[in-house]
Amino acid sequence: MKTIQKQNFPKERDLYGAENVALVDCSFDGAEDGESALKEAKNVSLTRCFMNLRYPLWHDENVKLDGVKMTELCRAALWYSRGIEAEGCDLFGIKALRECNDVRIRASRIASPEFGWRCDGVQIEDSQIESEYLFFLSKNVKLKNVRFSGKYSFQYVENLTIEDSELVTKDAFWHAKNVTVKNSLVRGEYLGWFSENVTFEGCKIIGTQPLCYCKNLKLVDCETENCDLSFEYSNVEATLRGEIASVKNPRSGKIVADGFGEILLTADSKYPCACKILKR
Repeated sequence: MKTIQKQNFPKERDLYGAENVALVDCSFDGAEDGESALKEAKNVSLTRCFMNLRYPLWHDENVKLDGVKMTELCRAALWYSRGIEAEGCDLFGIKALRECNDVRIRASRIASPEFGWRCDGVQIEDSQIESEYLFFLSKNVKLKNVRFSGKYSFQYVENLTIEDSELVTKDAFWHAKNVTVKNSLVRGEYLGWFSENVTFEGCKIIGTQPLCYCKNLKLVDCETENCDLSFEYSNVEATLRGEIASVKNPRSGKIVADGFGEILLTADSKYPCACKILKR
């Protein structure tokens, strides 16, 4: 590979179509306010680079980022690309990742509204994420040891696995399919409505009106806090440690807990309750 060191690339499409290039201690910055610096690039690595301009990595293949700093001005940084590896990076700026395939991110900080939309095959480990809308309409996503804060996360996602993580969110997992969350803390409101094939194992779930209108919902050895009006119209199999605040009109299945603050089976329910609700 050709190595370029300690150079600045301020102009539009400065490295358009670059192939087999290693950029070390370079910057993408300047009054020229260029954009799309590495569009259509292949087999490119960036080490300790500073990126402060828009749309730098579009339609690329095989990109490796190591210790790269993308500022808030580096918006829409990685789009329509395949084969991305990032380690020890700061990925800031709105819409930092979109419509990309085969992405691996490790030990990084992500602060990006609308991060990870319409992606396929994303793995993130040992990282922090802040995003208002995270992984909208994405597929085949794996998160491990991730600390996430945001609002409307994982909507319409398919094939998602989360392990050993902490999620502080709001309307997470709406319309999601094939989701497994293990050994994690999930704090939010109205979690998982209209989802299908979602399983929580060894998790703590905090927040009002969770997991309603779900199909094939499973909770295995989980704990709840402030979970009122839970499981409305859901098909659910749940074994819970401790007491759950309230359960309302579950549709079918079985719920087992150490205690129930309230069990609300109302006469105006859309579906008759065929769910067994049992105190351990």
